[in-house]
Amino acid sequence: MPDTTALATPKEIVAAFTEAMYTRDWERARTFFGPDSVYWDVPTGPTVAARGPEDIIARATSVLDALVFYGNDHLRTVAAGDTVMTEHAEIWQFAGGEKIVLPCVSVQVVRDGVIAIWKDYWDLQALLTKAPPSWIANLGRDRSWLYDATGVR
Repeated sequence: MPDTTALATPKEIVAAFTEAMYTRDWERARTFFGPDSVYWDVPTGPTVAARGPEDIIARATSVLDALVFYGNDHLRTVAAGDTVMTEHAEIWQFAGGEKIVLPCVSVQVVRDGVIAIWKDYWDLQALLTKAPPSWIANLGRDRSWLYDATGVR
């Protein structure tokens, strides 16, 4: 788990996690989640979520490891209580030169010093129409992380 004495607020915890995520420091990113934490890409539905640090990172790497560049254009962050919302654009670049700028809103709920809920909102068609066919074909090869987050609020 992260050193919550150094990261006092949910906003600080989410900012530190975001830095780990976009530098693909998976070992550090893993520390921001507890065993009951849930990650859910909202456009794919609640039955394609991941739960717990290992599965959340497995889910992320199954999608992002094929990228030659993964960046974040941060626009704004709003925090209230345990909830942090971030508007940003993810920049994805593939080995074949395909580049996708994907507008996103991330909602994270921090409880007991960890990200308990992480939900990303983005346009699935914007991703699928620009991603290379080989990347799309590899989606879902590893489903070991699947968790049904129906009802997670």
